[in-house]
Amino acid sequence: MTDTSLLSNSDAERMKTLRRDIHAHPELAFEEKRTSDLVARTLEAAGIEVHRGIADTGLVGVLRNGDGPSIGLRADMDALPILEAGGADHKSTHDGVMHACGHDGHTAMLLGAAEALAASRAFKGNVYFIFQPAEENKGGGRVMVEEGLFERFPCDAIFALHNWPGLAAGKIAVQPGPMMASFDTFDIVLKGVGGHAAMPEKARDPLVAASEFVLALQTIVSRKLSAHDPAVLSVTQMKGGETFNVIPGQCEVKGTWRCFDPEVRTFIRDEIDRILASVCAAHQIDYDAEYEFGYPSTINTETEALFAADVAKGVVGEGNVDTSFRPSMASEDFSVMLENVPGAYIWLGAGIEATPLHHPAYDFNDDTLETGRDLLVSLVTRFSETR
Repeated sequence: MTDTSLLSNSDAERMKTLRRDIHAHPELAFEEKRTSDLVARTLEAAGIEVHRGIADTGLVGVLRNGDGPSIGLRADMDALPILEAGGADHKSTHDGVMHACGHDGHTAMLLGAAEALAASRAFKGNVYFIFQPAEENKGGGRVMVEEGLFERFPCDAIFALHNWPGLAAGKIAVQPGPMMASFDTFDIVLKGVGGHAAMPEKARDPLVAASEFVLALQTIVSRKLSAHDPAVLSVTQMKGGETFNVIPGQCEVKGTWRCFDPEVRTFIRDEIDRILASVCAAHQIDYDAEYEFGYPSTINTETEALFAADVAKGVVGEGNVDTSFRPSMASEDFSVMLENVPGAYIWLGAGIEATPLHHPAYDFNDDTLETGRDLLVSLVTRFSETR
């Protein structure tokens, strides 16, 4: 079990205050200047060495305590472009921006763990507290890696927590293998010939072609992939035309596909392109297509996932740790860090009936702050004992 005497320097009220302050002042990807300043001040006040300017607003706190292994703990800091609903006292003060994914809580928990470990020094080796910008769509984790994160701060293993609505508060979920899906996108413009809506024979209608294309895309997952290869493909935008009586000259179609297997990931992209070429040829229209491989699948390494599960059992009890569950089709750019360093991504229960992530009424469950902090501290103390 966790030695709670190690945690006296970072009580729940202090973490709650930090969390709600960050929640009230949300910042979008690569704009987390206030949040980064707050994190840096908090770490420095605890006597932790701070390195700033990694991926612009990202930073790393370094805590050293003799010879031993090096462990990385990561929290994300950015908010989402969502107008917050509700009337909480700590509601966002920035219209149209809110912490709808709990990154405020992740940051507060990691700060709490950093303060506790700085006070106790109950570990051997190095702890790297990684505060990442731009997790939401912009790939701040990838930028940190590309700017030499692990060359400057080499980790033997790395861990991250994410709050998880739908999982009971007080429970933790972690397993070897897939936790989250990949995230890839397509942006396609179908280029026809516009004309009068009453004379379609004189036009080449991109809207009809786009409609056929969208319907044909639905056969990729349902008819071209094995049922044993989970994947999802969604068209999320269709734009074309300005008025009732004009066939437009072009139509834009955007969407995303997600899966766990790298080969499936490439197969889906190739099938999208093949269907697009066939449909456009049938309708005698041209097209431009951009495909972006975004976040890879979040894949936990076996040793580190089992270690995290064992540590979690010491924090919340064996019956409150789930090690066999369906991974999520949502995505996470901690995946890029896991491509470079062994580690595990861990779900922290937020409540069975908790408001879903990315919802305008979402708010982090402050009752879970201590559990998250205790788990992070225990990961460090146990890691230094076992390596």
